[in-house]
Amino acid sequence: MNEIASKGQLRLSYLRWALFTVPAIVFLGFFSGRVSNSGYGNKWFAELVKPDMMPQAWVFPVAWTAFYILMGLAIAVVFHARGARLRGVAILFFLAQLACNLAWSPVFFAMHKVTFALYLLIAIFVLTFITTVLFLQIRKSAALLMLPYLVWLGFAGLLNYEIKRLNPKAENLVAPALRTQI
Repeated sequence: MNEIASKGQLRLSYLRWALFTVPAIVFLGFFSGRVSNSGYGNKWFAELVKPDMMPQAWVFPVAWTAFYILMGLAIAVVFHARGARLRGVAILFFLAQLACNLAWSPVFFAMHKVTFALYLLIAIFVLTFITTVLFLQIRKSAALLMLPYLVWLGFAGLLNYEIKRLNPKAENLVAPALRTQI
């Protein structure tokens, strides 16, 4: 059989990928945040001086859910692009940026390593920028789906930098969650 797949079959193939990638990435993001006690409920974070540009608490879960959905859709587009040049490299860069992304919350919220978290955000931004450029070579739609996340990473880097600047002794503010004192 040398038939070309119909548009309906192609859509179903993409949908199968998206039905796997979107929930998987959303779950991993939720799990990373939950394990590290991220957000305004974290006692250590509550004690930090925040920059004036810091969004309200509800913005973060809404934004991150949207970004994880967009990332899941973007990687589904790339997974679906079988035979595309640079597909394997793009997937590797995507997975690298995702791994770094998932590590950020534990580094910042659980370990209280504000400076390392800033460097990690810079690495995430660079990896995501490369991923987006690679996605553009494969499918423009995949690259466009990554753009809001890329912009947010720039904003998150600015927030992380400002928190570091406003809290020079942040790492010693409260005993890190990964260590216990009796």
